[in-house]
Formats: sequence, C-alpha cells, structure tokens
Amino acid sequence: MTRRSSPFTPKTLSFLRRLKRNNNREWFRARKDQYEAHVRAPLIEIVERLAVDFSTVAPELIASPKHSLFRIYRDTRFSSNKQPLKTHAAAVFRTKDLPRPQGAGLYFEIAPAWVWIGGGMWRPEPPELVRLRAHIAETWPEIRDITRAAAFRRRFDGLSGDTMTRVPRGYPSDHPAAAFLKHRQFYGGAEFPASLAHSRAFYPTLLATFKALMPLVRFLNEPLVERSAVSPFAGRLRLPSREGL
Repeated sequence: MTRRSSPFTPKTLSFLRRLKRNNNREWFRARKDQYEAHVRAPLIEIVERLAVDFSTVAPELIASPKHSLFRIYRDTRFSSNKQPLKTHAAAVFRTKDLPRPQGAGLYFEIAPAWVWIGGGMWRPEPPELVRLRAHIAETWPEIRDITRAAAFRRRFDGLSGDTMTRVPRGYPSDHPAAAFLKHRQFYGGAEFPASLAHSRAFYPTLLATFKALMPLVRFLNEPLVERSAVSPFAGRLRLPSREGL
C-alpha cells in the first residue's frame, strides 16, 4: 500500500452490504474467502501501517493485528440482537500501560453506510470514572484547552458522550469544570461517507484524526496510568451497576 492508496476497495463495502442482508453463519461460511480478501486483509494492512506511524504519533498505543482487530462473530449471549455477525470492520488501539480493556484509546470502523473515526473512553467503569473526575476537577484547564484546540475543533463537535443532568455528588454545582464532570463517557468522533474507505484520502484522514485525538487520550489515561503504577491491581474492579454515578 502506497501513501496515496487505501487497501480497501468498493468490494469491501459490497461485501459488508451483502452481509447485512444475509446475516447468518451459513451464508458467511460459504463466502469467508471474500471476507478474508476484501475485509480482514485490508484491515491488517492498515493496522500494520499505523504501527509504524504510531512510533512517533502515539508510541504508548498498541497497534497489532493480534490485539487491535475485532472478531467478526458477535457475542449474543446477553443481547436482544441475536444476529451472529458484525456488519462492520473495526480496529481499536489501546494503551500499553493499562490492562485490557481499561483506559482511553483510538478506534475506527467501516460500515456499509459510513466510516467512523474516533477515540477517547467509551464506557469507563466506576473506579475509573471516579479517578477521571478527580483528575478533571484538579486540572480542568487542560481538558478545556484540549477540546478548544484548533485541530480538535476542526474535526469534532466538542467532547462527546453521555452526560448526567447534574454535577456528580462531591462537586459544587458551580465548579468551573461542571460541564466536563457531568460526563459518563469522554470521546471525540467524526463520521464520513462510506466511500472514504476506498479513496486516497482514507489513510491521511485516519492519521490526522488520530493525531487530533491523542491529547485527549493522554489526558484521560494520565490518572489511570499513575494509579496502575502504584498498584498492579488498581482499577481492575468491574461492578455490575452504574447507578449513582
């Protein structure tokens, strides 16, 4: 793959559209070679290229086919949606300094109708959220400046994610970081036409979007990495409910 090309082709989107119409294991098994050629192989190529560029852009993130690619098969055990296969291709890039799946990272997906590129923290567990909010309360001008930076504002409509209606308990309602403290999720993301995937602009757009997100990713990971350095077991707790946060 040259710097001006994308390994994805119109056949990538065609396969994903057909998969969406025929979401069953038998159909997929009969066409798995097409999936490998038009979806999985291009994904691997992109991840391997990012591994090279991350050495300067995001050296703390992991980019490898083994750790970054999502399986095509869905886990339907606890979902009302029993379709067995994902109809998009996706990769995630997590920090090396925290146990999976903790921390903020980068992500992109290619679906039949869009390309989505983003990063941050999608759903922090309660212990992570407590530390993040304390970090924001103490250093709030940093996240304000990150989300106001020109590179960030050119690509994203501010900080995204579910929010509470009120400032969480323990913080005054007039705290200067009130808008950030209300967040349950912290990410930036941009949606593009599906055709971007097979255009020459795909990889430059992907890399530029990731570069714009890295200050946010680093800010979010900072208190979690510090905690992990104190104790290798810190932050591994997983609670069944988010009530009250």
